[in-house]
Amino acid sequence: MKHQISGPDLVTLSNCDQPRFLDFCQYMKLADKVAAAGFFVVVPDFFHGDPVIDWFDPKFDRDTWMKAHNTEKGFEDAKPVIEALKSKGFSAIGAAGFCWGAMVLVKLASSTDLQAAVLLHPGRITEDEINNVKIPISILGAEIDHSSPPERLKQFGKKLSEKSEFDSFVKIYPGVAHGWTIRYNVEDESAVKSAEEAHLDMLNWFTKSGVVVSALETTCVAAPAARWSFDGQRRGGDGMGLALEEPFFRSKSCIRVGGF
Repeated sequence: MKHQISGPDLVTLSNCDQPRFLDFCQYMKLADKVAAAGFFVVVPDFFHGDPVIDWFDPKFDRDTWMKAHNTEKGFEDAKPVIEALKSKGFSAIGAAGFCWGAMVLVKLASSTDLQAAVLLHPGRITEDEINNVKIPISILGAEIDHSSPPERLKQFGKKLSEKSEFDSFVKIYPGVAHGWTIRYNVEDESAVKSAEEAHLDMLNWFTKSGVVVSALETTCVAAPAARWSFDGQRRGGDGMGLALEEPFFRSKSCIRVGGF
């Protein structure tokens, strides 16, 4: 099945933020929204089929999981994804990261391999990491967030604004908590409105930065019946047909490519 994408080709890779609403996954809904805006969308599985289902479950071994999925590993795993995209002719790549994904993305933003970054309710990022940023970056934070308190994000914004070589933007959303962009009750009108506002701000940042390929970073436990590859063909099973597919098809997580 072929599909067409209108507008600029932006690739969006998605990272993870404790997926709890798993019908077909809020992440996939957001990826579809980005695709519907005319961007090319990719959602890889950086956790290799081992997402956090409930961070607060007393039976969940946080230390073991964090050792297996530390941000340095995520940083290294992202590099072949970026190279694979470049090998397919994408000339400008942007990325969005959520929570853990934002902690990986801020490291990636220390080089010019990407052309734009959006951090949404980031996990704990450091001042040194912010000082090392070299590309246009937007940070979208929650009013209620112990991982990245608003005042700390505002301090980061002040530091970034002193860098004249690229644009930066920091916004704190009132009345929302960590994870609000993808972990929200779809029946709560206020929650939906706040999430959609952040989604629009993310899209506007990519458009403003002129990226050709963007990356949203997230993981999903629900498995679709088929995968989509860069040639627009639907493939069943683990579909390893394209050389480019390998970085994206390591486990049975929610994965989509393109607008459909």
